[in-house]
Amino acid sequence: MQLATFGAGCFWGVEDTFMKTKGVTKTSVGFMGGTTKDPSYKEVCSKGTGHVEVCQVEFDESVISYQELLDIFWDLHDPTQGDRQGYDVGSQYRSVIFYHSEEQNKIAEKSKKTLQEKLHKTITTTIEPAQEYYLAEEYHQQYFKKNGGGACHI
Repeated sequence: MQLATFGAGCFWGVEDTFMKTKGVTKTSVGFMGGTTKDPSYKEVCSKGTGHVEVCQVEFDESVISYQELLDIFWDLHDPTQGDRQGYDVGSQYRSVIFYHSEEQNKIAEKSKKTLQEKLHKTITTTIEPAQEYYLAEEYHQQYFKKNGGGACHI
């Protein structure tokens, strides 16, 4: 199994999309990229931690490729919006790909370049090495499945 970690706005809808993807064996939501150790959702939303809301995806690469996951990632949000997605505004909602290997980094960079050329718009998505992952509180895990959907950009 491989890991992929994506920030694409509110993590509820991102997780819901990847949960339903063939070849994805496990998902969770949490925080990555900040400076505070083990932050809470409230702390991340206060914008003082530097973390991003992310979905971490475990996948079987014999069923789905990292490139296919990237294609889903690009399609489920607007990678040109900067520190926001829809009505969700703040750096915790920024578009980011956290890579777990140099191979993922290369694939992500190529994928971003291809999309940039296709859209003729500035892609604000950053591509960064994976950092420590902090699991969000239990009530955030599989939020749409537990609550029948919700208010989210997706």
